[in-house]
Amino acid sequence: MGDGIKVTLVNYTKKPLETVTWAALISYWDEWETEAFERISDRDVEMHLPKVLGYGHESILEHAVLTFAVEGCSRVCSHQLVRHRIASYTQQSQRYIKLNPDDVEETFVIPEDVKNRPKLYEKWKRLMKEAIELYEESHNAGVHQEDARFILPQAVRTKLVVTMNLRELKHFFGLRACERAQWEIREVAWKMLEEIAKNDDLRPVIKWAKLGPRCVQLGYCPEGELMPPGCWKRTKEKWKALAGSKPTV
Repeated sequence: MGDGIKVTLVNYTKKPLETVTWAALISYWDEWETEAFERISDRDVEMHLPKVLGYGHESILEHAVLTFAVEGCSRVCSHQLVRHRIASYTQQSQRYIKLNPDDVEETFVIPEDVKNRPKLYEKWKRLMKEAIELYEESHNAGVHQEDARFILPQAVRTKLVVTMNLRELKHFFGLRACERAQWEIREVAWKMLEEIAKNDDLRPVIKWAKLGPRCVQLGYCPEGELMPPGCWKRTKEKWKALAGSKPTV
């Protein structure tokens, strides 16, 4: 059975917050020079970066880039993810996915909303099993994978490598960590945030840049009457707990 969505921070700009701070200082520091990068300390970062970000000068965040591996989400989710265009993506080819008709949840994502309805759940699994069998029958009959895959639902699991700079990540979190975002892309967003929170080199920027849903960034919910009851309080508490978290050993 599929194990759900897995998100891993696999790489990021060396000395990310030092890089961003050093870039910011070029605007107003008379002593700025290329070689100053090696002299940027934690104290310099703490002294300058929160202040500069507090002024709303966020272009500097583009100098730090993060790369994530995302595994187990559906193509419904990946279609939403790749709409964030200031990013780089490499995705598993649908020609070479693993298909298991004996355990369709290894191949497909089935929403909990469906699983909570047993009769409907069984119909979904039956249809997905038939889709896999028809895919394999088509391929065995000589239909190329490129064409056989047309029969597969969007629920098919996929894997991606995603690279974004911190500024685009803030935009992504603003939209996708919101409680009104579709549940799967929201899960990806929060797991990305959790990966950042676990990292000593990156964690402080969550607070300084307000990396999170738009209610955190703006101080109010821009969804207005569309806001789910109690959402703002739940989201703020979740974000504060994450932003102040320490990595587990």
